[in-house]
Amino acid sequence: MAGIDFKLYLISDRSLVNKPCCDVLEAALAAGAGAVQLREKDLNIKEIMVLAEKMRELTKTYKAKLFINDRVDVALAVEADGVHLTQNSIPVAAARKIAGDRLIIAQSTHSLEEAILAQSKGADFITLGPIYETKSKLQFGPPIGVQTITKVKKKLKIPVFAIGGIKPDNLTEVLEAGADGVAVISGILSSTDVFGETKKYLELLK
Repeated sequence: MAGIDFKLYLISDRSLVNKPCCDVLEAALAAGAGAVQLREKDLNIKEIMVLAEKMRELTKTYKAKLFINDRVDVALAVEADGVHLTQNSIPVAAARKIAGDRLIIAQSTHSLEEAILAQSKGADFITLGPIYETKSKLQFGPPIGVQTITKVKKKLKIPVFAIGGIKPDNLTEVLEAGADGVAVISGILSSTDVFGETKKYLELLK
């Protein structure tokens, strides 16, 4: 899909930062991050809307794409570029029925079977993981490894973004396995230099 013109997909997590969330994400955007997913599951809908509106302005300023986790209504309300659905969200087909062609629809997957299903239901791209061990993805079980990326890429035509424990020192291995890009949370947000760390990822993703 023409709208997926990025390789680094940054996912927000306020619990990892000790500054205002928007300030940290702006540092990554200033470094060249092409897409950000707003994913703050502890916030109520009103709080999410406020943050989403701020992020929409920021992403417009830096000409980056904004995705909203789970909430198709919020994504449409703030004119985000896309929505990111989990395995517990409304189905991809239902999201498409609501949004039409106004949103890019991403889907989280954790196995070959889930990846194939996501494509068949109309997802525009998927995240696949956890590839490596990471605290943020412990609930999804043991790491699935880079070999799963290769298996999935053989079956899918849509872009596959690897997620879970991806750092600059293992990113090349992930790309060699066939990933179209990477989704990152703590690898960037836990850094004391978000701008510099984002640049490291982008250099490797060229």
